[in-house]
Amino acid sequence: MRARKLSSGLITAILAVGAALSFFPIYMVLINSFKTQGQMFESFLSLPTSLSFENYVNAFNEINLLNSAINSVIVSAIGIAGIVVCAALAGYKLSRTGGRVSGVILFLFIASMLVPFHSIMIPLTRMAKTLSVQGTTYGLALIYIGLGVNMAVFLYHGFVKSIPRELEEAAAIDGCGEFQTFFRIIFPLLLPITVTIAILNFLWIWNDFLLPLLMLTNADRYTLILSTNMLFGEYNKEWSLILAALVLTAIPVIIIYGFFQKFIMHGIAEGAIKG
Repeated sequence: MRARKLSSGLITAILAVGAALSFFPIYMVLINSFKTQGQMFESFLSLPTSLSFENYVNAFNEINLLNSAINSVIVSAIGIAGIVVCAALAGYKLSRTGGRVSGVILFLFIASMLVPFHSIMIPLTRMAKTLSVQGTTYGLALIYIGLGVNMAVFLYHGFVKSIPRELEEAAAIDGCGEFQTFFRIIFPLLLPITVTIAILNFLWIWNDFLLPLLMLTNADRYTLILSTNMLFGEYNKEWSLILAALVLTAIPVIIIYGFFQKFIMHGIAEGAIKG
């Protein structure tokens, strides 16, 4: 009994240290975002002498936050909608279709997750330029759909197995076609995994830097991450302003993740185990 308590206490202490180390960079960003440049370089670890929101106001204007946020929302919304619809249909069909061909197609979806993005980014950029979608938000969203659909298919494929086939048989008896059965009967039952997939892809798309950097050429169409990157000058970096911009960029992600964390953990566990 005593050994178990010591073991539990040790595990708790290790987790507490890990949590503190993980939170420390966030803490440093927050406290220094309220300082002036001089105060920050004078003491990076000290608390700000006063809560001044001047850095946030300047960052809001410098990165054209409203326009950049709209661009990020458009890309995220189109990308997530495309991933959910395409992956849900594919995962459902592959789950309900037996045979070797279905297994091979599912394997190809899973295998594509192992391909590093850096190995395909140059051909991807050239293809986007050839198709005249480079520099557009919808073109960027289409690429996100192609890159994100593989994981979503895997999760949907596993989750669909938990849905009884009798529901589809009853719908067919009532005269529903395959698409009607899916969108009226099956898709509403996929809500937990759909929310999980939507949130995970939102976190990825909203925070992604490399792909928008390759695809977007016009500053008016920059996402929030790219606009924040413009604050990094070649010879001068206003770190207090940059930190304030990073906090503004992270706020939507933190809020959404906080609200839907339960769905994310539940959906991943269900989809992966049943897959």
